[in-house]
Amino acid sequence: MTCRDRNRLALQADLLGAYILGIKNILALTGDEMELSDDLKAKPVFDLDSIGLLKAARKLEKGYDLADNPLRGWPKFCIGAVLDPGAEPIEPEIERMQQKVKAGAEFFQTQPIFDIRVFFKFLEKVGKLEVPILGGILLLKSAKMAKFMNENVPGVSIPEDFTHQMQKTEDPVQTSIQIASGIIEQIKGVCGGVHIMTVNWENKVPMVLKSA
Repeated sequence: MTCRDRNRLALQADLLGAYILGIKNILALTGDEMELSDDLKAKPVFDLDSIGLLKAARKLEKGYDLADNPLRGWPKFCIGAVLDPGAEPIEPEIERMQQKVKAGAEFFQTQPIFDIRVFFKFLEKVGKLEVPILGGILLLKSAKMAKFMNENVPGVSIPEDFTHQMQKTEDPVQTSIQIASGIIEQIKGVCGGVHIMTVNWENKVPMVLKSA
């Protein structure tokens, strides 16, 4: 759930509506700037950011809406947030992580991890954290996709080695699975789990997990 396109009333309605429909797991994001949108005429809202959205969800759980009106019944969420292990400088990212935990984040999902050294360095600086971190695993479909994400997607840095592997392979699916499972194998001992970004390759997830 992102804050870019909705004000607090709309976000509050989305949270309550999600709970009514049985959706209890929420990922709170501030959202990207409009420069990354496919409609540059659209206006951003950003009435709340991800920390504000976390606080809003926790307030609803206490039985009050954002205007302090009592609710007849109240929801219960498992709500998390995102982080970028490769942010530079990293200190503001860690400080914001701590603010998100204080606001009620129960878990974190990372941006796609490709550089293991950067991720381990990040974990060393974070130290002991009260909530689990789920490592982000992105299934690359092609060298073209890797290059596009490097140039256009904030928080994503794909090493040239992986791009080269995807470029020279005769079996992109198998190579993508090998890259993803290799990353999982290296990080699974230090993460609370992984979240796999399939980009419409959901049917490849069992193969990734089996290989890891």
